[in-house]
Amino acid sequence: MERRAGRLGVGIIGAGHVGPVLGAALAGAGHAIVGISAVSERSRERADAILPGAPVLEIPVIVERSELVILAVPDAELPSLVAGLAATGSWQPGQIVLHTAPGFGVEVLAPATAAGAIPLAVHPALAFTGTSLDIARLQETYFAVTAPAPVLPIGQALVVEMGGEPVVVAEEDRAAYAEAIATASTFSRAIVEQATGILSGIGFENPGSYLSSLVRSAVDNALSRASAPAAGPDVLLDGRDDPLDPLG
Repeated sequence: MERRAGRLGVGIIGAGHVGPVLGAALAGAGHAIVGISAVSERSRERADAILPGAPVLEIPVIVERSELVILAVPDAELPSLVAGLAATGSWQPGQIVLHTAPGFGVEVLAPATAAGAIPLAVHPALAFTGTSLDIARLQETYFAVTAPAPVLPIGQALVVEMGGEPVVVAEEDRAAYAEAIATASTFSRAIVEQATGILSGIGFENPGSYLSSLVRSAVDNALSRASAPAAGPDVLLDGRDDPLDPLG
C-alpha cells in the first residue's frame, strides 16, 4: 500500500466507540489504515461503518504490519495486552504505540518501550457515540497527552492531525485526570436520567427533547464560569467525556 512521505501505517486494536473514530480521523489526515481488530459482530459492524474496507485482522498481525498501533481498549485490559504482546516479541523498535485509556500514562507501555517502541498516552475528552458524528466533534475536543519529553511532539502532532487540541498531562497526574473524567461523565449522565425520569412520571412524552436546551445551556454556562480567569467560589464544575467503550 503506497503512502505519502511522513504518513504512517495505522493499526487499531479495539473496535469499540473510540478506536474506529480515531482511525477515521487519521485516515482523513492521509495515514493508511493497516487493519483493525474486532471480536463481536457489533464491533465488526461499527468498524465497517466508520472504516469501510479496513481489513479486520488478528492482533499479532496488526502489530506486525503497523508503524502506529492504537490500543483503544478499556483500562483494565491494557496492562495484560501490552505485556502479552511483549512476551511474544511482537513490539518493534521505532514503532509508535498509543493507548487511549484515561487512567494510565506511558508507564503501562513499559514492555513495549523496552523493545524499542515509542510510547504515547493520548485520551480524547469526548463522550463517544461510536458513529461518524464523533469525527466532526473531534474538531473541538481536547486530548490529554502523556509521553517522554523527546517524543511528546509526536503525540501532540497526531492530536492536531485528528483535529483536536493537545494538553500535556504529567504521568503522576493521570489518575487524578481519570477521576475527573469519570466524575464528570457519571454525574452528567445520572442527573439527566433522574430529571427525564421525573418528567416521564408526570406524563411528558419526550422528556429528553424537552430538557435538551436547558441541560446544554446550563452545562455551557458552568463550563464558561470554570474557564473564567477570575472565577469565584460559586463556580460550577462540569465536564465532558465517557470511559472507553468495553465492546470490541
